[in-house]
Amino acid sequence: MTDYLVRPITDAECRPTLDLLVRSLNGEPLDDASWEKISRSWAADGRTGAFHGDEPIGIASSFRTELTVPGGAAVPMGAVDGVGVRADWTRRGVLTAMMDSQLRDFADRGCPVAGLHASEALIYGRFGYGVATRMATLQIRRPAPFRTGAAVGGRVRLLSAEAAVETIPALYQHIGAHRAGMIARPELWWPIQLDRAVSREGGHWRVAVHTGPDGDDGFAVFRNVPQNSYLDPERGAALEVRDFHAAGPEAEAGLWRFLLSVDLVEVVNVRGRPLDDPIGLLLADPRRAATLGVDDELWLRLVDVQAALAARSYGPAEPVVLEVNDRMLPENQGRYRIGDGVERTDAEADATLDVDTLAMLYLGAWQASALALAGRITGADAAVLGRMDALFGTERQPWSGTHF
Repeated sequence: MTDYLVRPITDAECRPTLDLLVRSLNGEPLDDASWEKISRSWAADGRTGAFHGDEPIGIASSFRTELTVPGGAAVPMGAVDGVGVRADWTRRGVLTAMMDSQLRDFADRGCPVAGLHASEALIYGRFGYGVATRMATLQIRRPAPFRTGAAVGGRVRLLSAEAAVETIPALYQHIGAHRAGMIARPELWWPIQLDRAVSREGGHWRVAVHTGPDGDDGFAVFRNVPQNSYLDPERGAALEVRDFHAAGPEAEAGLWRFLLSVDLVEVVNVRGRPLDDPIGLLLADPRRAATLGVDDELWLRLVDVQAALAARSYGPAEPVVLEVNDRMLPENQGRYRIGDGVERTDAEADATLDVDTLAMLYLGAWQASALALAGRITGADAAVLGRMDALFGTERQPWSGTHF
């Protein structure tokens, strides 16, 4: 018996649960004006709370979107965009109860997968989430001239805040989720992630749009951060990029050329780029572009293992039979034959793995052979691991490019 109840929140509980979440992440609750601007992004639907009487003590928030998987299909996904427990209620089972309820809700809503960005790497593996995409943090030191013959791109223009709010959501949809791991951005995503950013109180982020032969085909959201000081008054600014998407290599090159041409800038810092970002290859001196770090990006959870596995395509290899363990959703427990299609089977397993490890394989970010070396896959010989590498591998590294 517990002294709290886990249930969906009501409309009247939206703001108190957001305040709880912000405080649990060491922030300050929003004032009335800020709440007014983002309230439509924090509706009751999809949000699970833990309550002691009428008092909220925990929140597990989500919204519905779509995830692009290898082969190009779009799969319904529950995007977990905020999880927190009040400080005086931690380590009492509240988080586990909310996560269990949330996963059941995703299953009932027909979401074969769930995704999140983890504040702490040790929390979510026990709930079946695994690192499914990774991202690079890049720094380019100016001057950084492009090499002769590198793609030039088209025209780049700056938008006003009002034009950006009107233009960028449709442009992102036009660019499309062209890489495994990318997600759709529903209407409720934009007020917090773009509208506030380009407003006066959001940090003065600016928006650049690239136009190619067929119209607008890329954008970057950026700002200049001064680095000068009393002792170093002439030092150039750091240009920080928070959102960068392009429909193709020409648009990508054109946006990079623009960002690296902004006057009075010493370095360009970009967090959250795909691991195969081409900027180093575009420069005359590739050492001007450095990868400062590689971090986990999208954590994925297969809610309906069979439906999720059936949604993606596979490489050419002989089928394998995987035995999947799932403590929280035991209906996923069992063996799956994966190759030209996916089916449940009673055949002997070629390999055994937990559902969080299967999520790490799912988009192609990791090789089965490396996961076996880490003890995440057992019972497989070298031949089976080679077949798994071929089946789950993708031509390009998966990447999400959307924080939530």
